[in-house]
Amino acid sequence: MLKRLPFLFVSMLAIAACSQGSDNGTAAQQPAPTPAASAPAQQPAPAAPVTAAAPAAASTAAAANDSAKTQTPAPAETPAPAGKAEPFVDDGKWVEGKHYFRIEPAQPKVTNTDKIEVTEVFSYGCPACNQFRPTMQQLVQELPAGTQVAYLPVSFNTAENFPMFQRAYYAAEALGVAAKAHEAIFNAVWDTRELTSYNATGNGLRPSSELPTIDDAAKVYAKYGVDPKEFVAVANSFSINTKIKRADELVRTYGVESTPTLVVDGKYRFTAQSAGGYAQSVELAKWLVSKEAAGK
Repeated sequence: MLKRLPFLFVSMLAIAACSQGSDNGTAAQQPAPTPAASAPAQQPAPAAPVTAAAPAAASTAAAANDSAKTQTPAPAETPAPAGKAEPFVDDGKWVEGKHYFRIEPAQPKVTNTDKIEVTEVFSYGCPACNQFRPTMQQLVQELPAGTQVAYLPVSFNTAENFPMFQRAYYAAEALGVAAKAHEAIFNAVWDTRELTSYNATGNGLRPSSELPTIDDAAKVYAKYGVDPKEFVAVANSFSINTKIKRADELVRTYGVESTPTLVVDGKYRFTAQSAGGYAQSVELAKWLVSKEAAGK
């Protein structure tokens, strides 16, 4: 089902996700999502666990390792986790293949850090990622000091303008404002609607010819001191095309099928759905960090 829908809007008793294989023209029939700010305080109950993707082939792993040469450090403005490290205790609560999935073979990290890396695979245009924002903010605060947080934007849903948001993210990263403007871009999509993919009535998507462009994104980033013309030039540069190619390869080799997905150190992935809820996502991420730190 995840492979067929443009995005999964569910009742208050389920977890939302934006999925691959979604450019089938049905997105325009879906209602606009509720912004995260107005989401209910209760944690949604889990839906069925996501099925693990097949392991990447050896040739894919080699290509991903080659692409590691283009890794760049996370922007200096990325919030630094400052939580307390927890000892690793395996009491059987978290089950591999059910709550989280091992990435085999292990893949390169998003950044060139030697720290344990926790990556959110996301898109600004994904309504489920917007709903996950408070949870991700909580996770960043609670991860142990010394952990590296990273973000990996996807491009697999053109109907919701994912490719443009991916390009904008990497241009902003190159110009040093990706982290500072991170929440502002979500707000521009879901609150002020400057960069929304939805039509004026809010009950369907705009046609592709009317979706926000990289020039529109440049106007939002200009609020953070970036010259719009420079932003567009950087966004369309060879170096950004290279980063986009590597990002798409990592998304594939990580086995990501929907957003948001969390990846720990290029070795494990899970979703809020597989973890059992938003609060459980925070708990599982911290547990996998402690597992990795313990070398288990």
